[in-house]
Amino acid sequence: MSLEKKYLKTRPIGKVTFRLPSEAAPDAATVHLVGDFNDWRTDATPMARLKNGEFKVCLDLETGREYKFRYLIGDDRWENDWEADKYVPSGIDAVEDSVVIV
Repeated sequence: MSLEKKYLKTRPIGKVTFRLPSEAAPDAATVHLVGDFNDWRTDATPMARLKNGEFKVCLDLETGREYKFRYLIGDDRWENDWEADKYVPSGIDAVEDSVVIV
């Protein structure tokens, strides 16, 4: 898992690429990126499966903010980003959310 960030010079936007490696979801038919940026809607941000088996999506996010997120693998398996900028309690049991700082 990894986060790649590129910043625009003309607007306060960061282009953030989220990647889930094939080892994290080897048999997954679908992966969705779910977080603050899409109101935690599980169907709003599908990730594309690449030829090497990893999943990828790029979002334009406002800079100067932190966004909580997780990956939804299939319909019922949640995974954090192993290289997130930080982790915070989700408020659900002992689960943590990944955080990207843009």
